[in-house]
Amino acid sequence: MSGVLLWVSCGPKENINSLVSFAGKSSSGERNQKRFSGLSFASGVSAFSSAVAADTSRSSEERVYDVVLKQAALVKENKRGANIGLDLDKDVVADFTNGDLLNMAYARCGEVCAEYAKTFYLGTQLMTAERRKAIWAIYVWCRRTDELVDGPNSSHITPGALDRWEQRLTDVFEGRPYDMYDAALSHTVSKYPVDIQPFKDMIEGMRMDLKKSRYENFDELYLYCYYVAGTVGLMSVPVMGIAPDSKASTECIYNAALALGIANQLTNILRDVGEDARRGRVYLPQDELAKAGLSDDDIFRGKVTEKWRKFMKGQIKRARMFFDEAEKGVAELNPASRWPVWASLLLYRQILDSIEANDYNNFTKRAYVGKVKKLLSLPAAYGLSLLGP
Repeated sequence: MSGVLLWVSCGPKENINSLVSFAGKSSSGERNQKRFSGLSFASGVSAFSSAVAADTSRSSEERVYDVVLKQAALVKENKRGANIGLDLDKDVVADFTNGDLLNMAYARCGEVCAEYAKTFYLGTQLMTAERRKAIWAIYVWCRRTDELVDGPNSSHITPGALDRWEQRLTDVFEGRPYDMYDAALSHTVSKYPVDIQPFKDMIEGMRMDLKKSRYENFDELYLYCYYVAGTVGLMSVPVMGIAPDSKASTECIYNAALALGIANQLTNILRDVGEDARRGRVYLPQDELAKAGLSDDDIFRGKVTEKWRKFMKGQIKRARMFFDEAEKGVAELNPASRWPVWASLLLYRQILDSIEANDYNNFTKRAYVGKVKKLLSLPAAYGLSLLGP
């Protein structure tokens, strides 16, 4: 996925083997759920079809917007406000009650978020405890999913492994968690109107990464960016919440969340051109490269030319347009949820500034935001978070 998120940024790809394990998978297909057998969740899985990529007669943006509309409708109807049901008569593990296990699961998610998304984690401290824990659970699932194709064991991941991960996701939404991290997410989706479709679409993005290393045009790239990053906004908005005094339509807020995901992923792509090229991958639109008089060979050579500078200026301009679109929706969020989103947005925008400061050399120089600038961004983000709709 090359960096998660829409509302959340995964950060660098450290080794987190302990997070990614197909817990409970055996040769007989049986699932070991003993540890969490005492946790039961009242939840339902929405039956939206996975047809985002199926209808090629329309643009990717049109097809993705259909998903946006469905997610917005789900929030407006808010029919999934189920409560957690705990069977406290069952002794799950040692002397812990089920409530203890659930709190431990959320705490573990918080630890992962604090380790790998420090700035975002700090921003979540302003959220209510329930929203904060739910966002941590979503973050951990996204990171684990990303690590399947981008982590230390990615060379061993097969389409079948992703199929098993998707089945496990279905089980989580139906209240059958496999481990602590799953239990936190299962509880989260039972409490908030979070739909399974964006989660499935993210897994589809992982499948795309296994079989596709070139994108013919921006329409193809847009769909990929939706899968691996835009989906996170659709997952997160129901938890973040919408400001009570917001006059914006739910669809507009979701569209802004989607735009931030697209912007973040485009920024990841522009930052990581050299790194991806060394892996034989080019995430830049092939038709736009050709129009600029460039090819894959120019990228593999890694030489900054006037053609490259001109091309990069256009790519950065497009990413900034998506950031501009995203800004329209942040102020519409629940006040307690705005700070981490603004922090993510401001920090990622500065990566584009850093690419420019490096004279567009994203072949051998990695653009990043220094600690001082990060620290200065936090009060700026906080000030913006105080501005309502």
